[in-house]
Amino acid sequence: MRWFRVVLLLIFCLASFVVLPAQAEPEKSVFVIPVQNEIETGLAATLQHAFQEADQSGAEAIVLDINTLGGRIDAAVDIADQIRSSKVPVIAYIRGQAISAGAYLAMNATHIAMAPGSTIGAAEVRNTDGSTVDPKVVAFWRSEMTAAAEFHGRDEKLAVGMVDRNTEIPGVKERGELVSLSAQQAVDHKIADGLYPTLQDALKHYGYDGFSIQNFQPSLAEKIARFVTKPSVIPLLLIVGLIGLGAELLLPGHLVPGLIGAGCLGLYFFGSMVAGFAGWEAVILFLAGIVFLVAEIFVAGFGILGTAGVLSIGTAVVMAAYDTTYGLKVMLIAMALAAVVMGVLFKYFGHLGVWNRLIHKDAQEKAAGYVPGRNLRHMLYQIGRTVTPLRPSGTAVFNGQRFDVVSDGAFVPVETDVQIVLIEGTRIVVKAKQSEPNTVIQRVPETE
Repeated sequence: MRWFRVVLLLIFCLASFVVLPAQAEPEKSVFVIPVQNEIETGLAATLQHAFQEADQSGAEAIVLDINTLGGRIDAAVDIADQIRSSKVPVIAYIRGQAISAGAYLAMNATHIAMAPGSTIGAAEVRNTDGSTVDPKVVAFWRSEMTAAAEFHGRDEKLAVGMVDRNTEIPGVKERGELVSLSAQQAVDHKIADGLYPTLQDALKHYGYDGFSIQNFQPSLAEKIARFVTKPSVIPLLLIVGLIGLGAELLLPGHLVPGLIGAGCLGLYFFGSMVAGFAGWEAVILFLAGIVFLVAEIFVAGFGILGTAGVLSIGTAVVMAAYDTTYGLKVMLIAMALAAVVMGVLFKYFGHLGVWNRLIHKDAQEKAAGYVPGRNLRHMLYQIGRTVTPLRPSGTAVFNGQRFDVVSDGAFVPVETDVQIVLIEGTRIVVKAKQSEPNTVIQRVPETE
């Protein structure tokens, strides 16, 4: 046992001097995120997910593959915040156009690389409806472009010239024009670092040659969310959704309007939830509003349930919107248009739906055996005889026919002559006839 312990001690000492093989280092990578088409709120939510995925994968750099004509300012500002707060360098590789909000995103990146034939600039803010832009918005956008240029040491005047056409930059643009630079001009004015035909060329320049490339692929849910959260799509979904549900209430059993309406509203809430604008509370509130509206039809709620339903639906839509002001405006427009369409449907097709079951429309036609009431006004002032006492109602005979009559308030015994003094529809009012003859009152001569 002693020798055995000595041998074990020697083995342990030798093992402590043995150099263990080094573990293989993880492969270094670059994370590429496409920024294509329009910049909108759905893209901002997608890029937030992309930046999180890049951070979790341990990427050495993030590349924004930019080719866009711009989009919404608020979405661009949200994306720019993600770019500036990124822990890894961000390279903006412009392979096509970086116009308007696209130029703003590129200016916020750590590096800008241009592909031959690409352009950057023309970032003037405009309203989609052609109306005059609020000066406060213009001032804000100008300060944002200036701050983006300052953050990375780029020419501030060129950044301002991309936004404000009234800024004059000698040798670059005259007053009244916007700065829009070609790839070579961007390099000459030190906005971009160089011209690189391919992304691999740009990565080699920045020291990422040989790094593996991870391409971010948005999920199907994120692609759907990007589409349905576009400002041009949201009003259409709400209008068609409200009309579809309303048509299903008017014309139950057809299913098609209800399915279309539910599908449109479902897409709206689904996109808002995937984009991070809404939670389940908005969906629950919307469903509660539908229940209230249905209950208002079948329960006499004096309008309370209907009002609660409309408020619940409106609140849910506003809560699910990326901006409450925009959501409120779109919801009011959608409700107004839906009300007009519902009015037309009710006028021309209301007889086919549930309303036909709630309204009594049976007519007492003569062909069905109903006899209309007789006109008794010709009997006024006729004289007859009671066959029952009038207390005050009873029966009397006129011209050999029995009629239900009522006295003028006094008790009239049986076998009393009565005279009709009032006829109201089928109601006959009689009065006991005086048996004594009429007395003529003599006129008293005037005294002198």
